[in-house]
Parts: sequence; C-alpha cells; structure tokens
Amino acid sequence: MSGLTDPLADMLTRIRNASGARHATVSVPNSKLRLAVARILKEQGFVGDVVTVPAKPAQQLRITLRYDERRAPMMRGLQRVSTPGRRVYVGKDDVPRVQGGLGVAIVSTSKGVMTGQEAHATGVGGEILCRVW
Repeated sequence: MSGLTDPLADMLTRIRNASGARHATVSVPNSKLRLAVARILKEQGFVGDVVTVPAKPAQQLRITLRYDERRAPMMRGLQRVSTPGRRVYVGKDDVPRVQGGLGVAIVSTSKGVMTGQEAHATGVGGEILCRVW
C-alpha cells in the first residue's frame, strides 16, 4: 500500500468499514500519527485495545473495535476534517465541539496529538485531524 496520499484517512476508512461489517479487529500500517490517533480513540472509549504487531514488510497496528450490548458500534461517526489538499487550522479559542460534547475532535498541536478539550485546556490550537462521535 505504498503511495497513499492520505494515510490517516486510509486508517479512518478501514476502522469505519470494519465496524460497519462488525469485525472484532482491524489492522492498519503503523506510524507515529496513526498510533497517536488510535491511542486517543482508546482513551475516549471508542475502541478497545491498540497493539503494535511486528509484521513484514512493516509493523501493523491491530485495533480492537468496541460494540454495545446490541452489537452497534461505539463509534457512530468518523470524519476526516483536514486533508492534504485542504488543511484546517484553528486557534486555541476556536477548537470545535463535536455533537454537543458527545464526540471528540482530534487535533495535531505543537505539543502533540490531543483531543480538542485537551488542546483548549492547554491553550494551544492546531490542525484538526478528524472528528469522532
């Protein structure tokens, strides 16, 4: 899968498709950005475990998906905001709320990748990577 123009969008699409098909896990190629986003999804309770799996030709991230008691995905929506062709940046006071606070915006800041709430509390803005609800 070399030559992807937007690896993060590829990861989000794989997660969206796997949860729609009710898969237990999904594997994506590993990178620092993907790992940071996956860890935030885990901290916020949208996915279960995130494990780095050594594989050839490159390491993989194995993400365990979570479902409620009716087998509906915990993640109702997943949307890429900033793309390689259209970057979306916000200041510290303009970090958006997702679904009235029920979701989370994932922001890449100068202090690392964090949720919109953490970015606002830290007082930093940055690039909005995606929204999850």
